[in-house]
Amino acid sequence: MRIVIPDDYQDVVHRLDCFRLLDGHEVVRHRIPARDLDELVGRLRDAEVVVAIRERVVFSRALLERLPRLRLIALVGRHASTIDHAACTELGIAVATGHSASVVAPAELTMALILAARRNVAIEAERMRRGEWPCTLSHRLRGSTLGIAGFGRIGAMVAEAGRGLGMRVLAWGREGSRERAAAAGFEATADKDRFFAESDVLSLHLRLGPATRGIVGADDLARMKPTALLVNTARAELVAPGALEAALRTGRPGFAAVDVYEDEPVVDGDHPLLRLPNALCTPHIGWAEWECFEQYFGETFAEIATFAAGGRPRLANPEVVLRA
Repeated sequence: MRIVIPDDYQDVVHRLDCFRLLDGHEVVRHRIPARDLDELVGRLRDAEVVVAIRERVVFSRALLERLPRLRLIALVGRHASTIDHAACTELGIAVATGHSASVVAPAELTMALILAARRNVAIEAERMRRGEWPCTLSHRLRGSTLGIAGFGRIGAMVAEAGRGLGMRVLAWGREGSRERAAAAGFEATADKDRFFAESDVLSLHLRLGPATRGIVGADDLARMKPTALLVNTARAELVAPGALEAALRTGRPGFAAVDVYEDEPVVDGDHPLLRLPNALCTPHIGWAEWECFEQYFGETFAEIATFAAGGRPRLANPEVVLRA
């Protein structure tokens, strides 16, 4: 089969041990994203299988209708809002998904960003590289309040790490999140205003959906302390468009550390957060570790192998009737 892997930003997929599962197939990888729909169609036109790395490519009806040979989209991960499942089913294209999720990698990056931002690690390392020897003051974590928005598996790990560092943990979210937090021995609140006002470090761990898109607005950010840090390793769209950049310019919160952006990849430094000295930005590396990639891509490639052998992979649209 001809398998196409678009947007392998890290140029690393072929170096994974699990890549051997695709031996015997024609595999084409692309690192740089397509400039437009026509270029994307040109890359994928002859593909029988496309590996969808998370949400890097939008598989719209307009795209799918121009891919006559496509029979399987193999998703790296369990969920993607960028795939038109109805169009796939109608066109006879199966959508295979993974079945597990690694929470360790994003939880660890969250804590790394918190520590780096609160102790000015990135700023000071760069200044020293330039030959400077500054003496700026930072903020300790012990005794401060760590706000966890969304107490799922990742939020729970970050909360435990915060507790281990001597932080007071305050959880906010839907009733289920608050109940899980309370059961784990953490303080929980249904008062959103209080949550934003009291948090010294506020970390977002909500799943993106209709109810949470833009759930953090300008008014919420304005309630944060001028010394507070907002961390987002979940989804950029949880914050209202432009709200974080504007808030950082006015000083509430005083700092932000983010790993996710509305439009990715961000190239040539073309993002407003990158122009702000009080924002620490990383290029969506929350899941980018060898163990995590082996797990995610291993599941995906195993589903492709099952499909190639005539079996039925784990499908997000099990009702699909495959095109010939």
